[in-house]
Amino acid sequence: MKRESIELVLGSGNVFRDFGRANADVLQLKAIFAAEIIKMLNREKLTVRAAHARTGVAAADFSRIRNANLARFTLDRLVSIINRLGSRVEVKVNVRALDRRGKVAA
Repeated sequence: MKRESIELVLGSGNVFRDFGRANADVLQLKAIFAAEIIKMLNREKLTVRAAHARTGVAAADFSRIRNANLARFTLDRLVSIINRLGSRVEVKVNVRALDRRGKVAA
């Protein structure tokens, strides 16, 4: 069996940034909010229709969130859905300067 060397690359903590996506920070935050919504639905054992009945948010929107199809959602809309499901969002913001290469300055 031939052994191939594997290069290990340390990620930034944001897969969208690692793959060079525009608006990587917004995409990461949307994914985090969507994951929290999915956890709430699972914890409460809510179907998309039951979630619609409880929140007034379209069942199709909950299906989109479950399928990680987040293009139609803004951050404030995802926060609103979390609020309607009975939770609150608390955000801590860290702003860091970048060096000339676009890396976080030490």
